[in-house]
Amino acid sequence: MTTGCKTTTIFLTILCGLVLTIVGLTEQWPTWAWPPLAVILVAAPAAAFKIAGLRRGSVPVSFEEHLTAAPIERTEHQVSRVALPSRWADYDFLISATVRWYALDAARHSQVLNPAGLAVESVLDRARVITEQREPGRVSLVQHELSGSLSSLLPDSTGQLQAMAEDVRLTLHEHDQERLDSLAGVRKDQAVWEHQRKYEQSKRKYLSEDVLKDTGSAVVWWLAKNDEKVERTVEDLGLLARLTSAANDTDVPERLRGLIPQPREEEDGQVPSDRQAARFGRVPTAADHVADALNALDLEDADTQLRLLAKQIADVMRDQEQHETADDLVRRFDPSAAFAPDDGEPPDSPGSASRPTSGI
Repeated sequence: MTTGCKTTTIFLTILCGLVLTIVGLTEQWPTWAWPPLAVILVAAPAAAFKIAGLRRGSVPVSFEEHLTAAPIERTEHQVSRVALPSRWADYDFLISATVRWYALDAARHSQVLNPAGLAVESVLDRARVITEQREPGRVSLVQHELSGSLSSLLPDSTGQLQAMAEDVRLTLHEHDQERLDSLAGVRKDQAVWEHQRKYEQSKRKYLSEDVLKDTGSAVVWWLAKNDEKVERTVEDLGLLARLTSAANDTDVPERLRGLIPQPREEEDGQVPSDRQAARFGRVPTAADHVADALNALDLEDADTQLRLLAKQIADVMRDQEQHETADDLVRRFDPSAAFAPDDGEPPDSPGSASRPTSGI
C-alpha cells in the first residue's frame, strides 16, 4: 500500500468513528456498546494495511540489486594548450579543457593503469577530426563547435571507458594571431585597390571608347556637361579637337585645324620669346633671352634700332662660332634679311665680303 492509500484509510476510519459517535449520542446507545465500537474502529485500518501488504508481495531480487548498486565513479583530468592541426599548414589550434570519464563494466574487471590517458586521447581524437577541417581565422566559432561536439559521453577506441570534455577553450599562438590579422588587413587593402583599379580602367575605357572616340563624340559629351553654354562649346571646338587627337595619338584632321587658336607671335610671323617658348613646352635658348632683353628696351624708332642692335649682336656671336644663335636672332628682328643672298652666301656668314656697320 502506498502512502496515499494509507492516509486515505486513516482519514476514512476517523470520519466513520465521528459519525458513529454522533449517532450513538443521538440514539443514546447503552454504555456496553462503546468498547466494541472502539475496537472495530482500530482493527479496521490495521486489517486493511495487512491485506494490502499481502497483495503487494516481496520486492524482486533484480530491483533490490539495482537499488544497492554502487554509483557510477567519474573522474576528471585537465589539459592545457594542446596543439591541434588546422586546415592551414603550420597554424595550430591550442585547446584547453576538463576531460571527464567513467569506466565501463569491461574495464572494471580488467585493470586499466592509466584511464586518464585513454580519456584524453579519445577527446583529442574527436577534436582533431573537427579542427583539421577548419581555418584558423575562425577560432571562436570552432571553439563553440568543439564545446557542443565534446559535451556527450562516448566510448573510446578500446571500449573500456566513456569520455567527454567541459570548459573547452580554443586559442592560437600569439604570433600566428598577429600574422592572421596582418594577412586580413592586406587582403582588405588589396580588395580596395582592386576596386579602385577596375574603376579607373572603366573610366579610361569610357573616355577613350565613348567620350574621346572622335571630335563629334567629345562635342556631344561637352554639350551634355554644359547644356546651357552653347557659345562656350563652340569656342572650345579647337580644344576638343586637340584633346581628341591626343587621346587617340593621331594628328588633328585638316578640316579642324582652322579651329585651333594660334599664338599671337606666330600669327605675326615672329618666333616666340623665352617666356612664350616655356609656355608652349620648349626650352628657352640664348636667342630667346637676348630677344627678351632687346624687347625690354624703350627705344625711339624701335623697329629700326632693334634690327640694327640685333645685327651687331649677331656679328659678335658669329665671332664666337655661335652661328645658329646669331641666325636665329637676326631672323627674329629682320626675317627678310636673314638669308638674303650676297655672292651665294648669307650676308651675315663668316665668309661675307664685308659687314655693315652702324654708328650705334
